[in-house]
Amino acid sequence: MKKIIYCLLVSSVFLLLTACSASDEESKMEVANDSANYSFEEEKSTADAEGETSAEAPSEVNTERMIIHKAIIRTNVKELAKAQSNIEQKVKKYGGYIVESNVYQEDDQRSSGNIIVRIPEKHFETFLSDAEEEASKVLERNVTGQDVTEQYVDLASRIKSKRVVEERLLAFMSAAEKTEDLLKISSDLAKVQEEIEVTVGKMKYLENQTTFATIELTMYENRVIVPGLDSEELNTWEKTKKQFVTSMNGLLAAGSAIIVFFIGNMPVLIILGVISSTVYWIIKRRKRNK
Repeated sequence: MKKIIYCLLVSSVFLLLTACSASDEESKMEVANDSANYSFEEEKSTADAEGETSAEAPSEVNTERMIIHKAIIRTNVKELAKAQSNIEQKVKKYGGYIVESNVYQEDDQRSSGNIIVRIPEKHFETFLSDAEEEASKVLERNVTGQDVTEQYVDLASRIKSKRVVEERLLAFMSAAEKTEDLLKISSDLAKVQEEIEVTVGKMKYLENQTTFATIELTMYENRVIVPGLDSEELNTWEKTKKQFVTSMNGLLAAGSAIIVFFIGNMPVLIILGVISSTVYWIIKRRKRNK
């Protein structure tokens, strides 16, 4: 009887130890499965998000294309100031804005102006027609368009994927208990959020470029200037008085020089006169004696 009771006790202890060991193994397996499930679910969610974006992309592409329009126009105009003023009024009328405006004066007969404007896409063609109407001659017209629809859709897909990862990291951060896990998750979250900000910035840039078209307009003006008569610069009476005074001063200076010459040199002139008279008298007397 005692042996039977002893065997039963040993069997009970053995079964109890076996059950505890199995429970520990099941707990470990659950933790491992949770980790595996997180990785799998995260990848699955990301893949599902990408799949949804890919599925939505064709409808977005088919409904509305995103085109970046740019135009370069060079023209001759009759009056540069008037043409540039009209262009600025058209920009305000269509709800655009001026990026840059310059006027260059090469000389009295040649001048040019350069203006860069952004015009809403729906008024792009109309504004080009208005700008060409201001010209006396169109020298160059270059219009280009860049389709960025696929690039925009790709960025939108990346945003959705990154948002899913961001939500997962935020959930794990709230559940993290260890400091090292919290730091690791925070670092990964910062990288993901930075990538999201960069991608959002690229999308906004594409939206701005496709919403507003860019037009660079250069205008040249050639003028023939005919100089007019400026009576104020003739000064006939003043110039006549000046010439009369100059002539009188010349005469007075000449008379003064003659008076100074004769009076100042009078002794020499008297001696020369006496000598000349003597010589003349001697020569004349000799001729008579002969």
